[in-house]
Amino acid sequence: MSEGNSEQEPITIVDNRKIDPQDRSLHGDQTVQAGEIREPAAQPAAGPGPEAGNGSEPGIGTDDGAEILAETITRELAERTADLQRLTAEYANYRRRVERDRQATIDAAKAAVVSELLGVLDDLDRARAHGDLESGPLKSVADKLTDALVKQGLQEFGAEGEPFDPTLHEAVQHEGSGHDPVIGLVMRKGYRFGDRVLRHALVGVTDGVADLVEEEASDADAHTNNQ
Repeated sequence: MSEGNSEQEPITIVDNRKIDPQDRSLHGDQTVQAGEIREPAAQPAAGPGPEAGNGSEPGIGTDDGAEILAETITRELAERTADLQRLTAEYANYRRRVERDRQATIDAAKAAVVSELLGVLDDLDRARAHGDLESGPLKSVADKLTDALVKQGLQEFGAEGEPFDPTLHEAVQHEGSGHDPVIGLVMRKGYRFGDRVLRHALVGVTDGVADLVEEEASDADAHTNNQ
C-alpha cells in the first residue's frame, strides 16, 4: 500500500447537546462538571392562581363586604341629611331674626320721627277747632301731612264716649263714682304707631251709660219709697 493510502481521514463527531463551558457551575438544583452534558432545569408545575384583575383578597366573602359597605353608606347619608336639615333650620331662624330686628329698627326710627311731629298735629287740631282750617292753603297742607303720617302707621285715639282704658288714657279729672267709666272730655289726643304707644291721651272720665241707667233706677226707687 502506498503512503497516501496508509493515512486515514480524521473522524469528526458532532454532538448537538449543550456543553457547559465553565469548569463547575450551578444550574438550578444540578451541579455539572466541565464537559458534562447540562440537562435543562425542570420548570415548576403551573398551578391555579388568582384571577387577573380580580382585585379581591382571597378568603373574604363578596356578599358580606357589599352588605357592610351598603350599611355604612346608608348611615353616613342619614347623618349628613340630619346635619343639612339642622343647618337649614338654623339659617331660616337666623333670617327671620335678622328680618325682625331690621323691621324693629325701621319702626323705631319712624316712631322717633313721628313723635317729633306730634306738637305740629296739636297745633293743627287747635287751629281746626277755631275754624282756621276750614279752607285755604293751610287746610291743604294739614290734610296732606295727616294723610302721610296715617299711611306710615300713625293712629290717634281718645274720643268722647270711648271706654276708659288706663293703658291708653290718662285721666286728669273724674266725675261720678260708677264702675263703667267712659271718656267725657278730651284735653289732648293720644297717638300710637303700630303697637307702640307714642303718647297717652289726656281725658276727663265720667260715668258710663250703664252707670247712668243704674243711677236713674236708684233715684226712681228712692222717690217711690218716699211717696
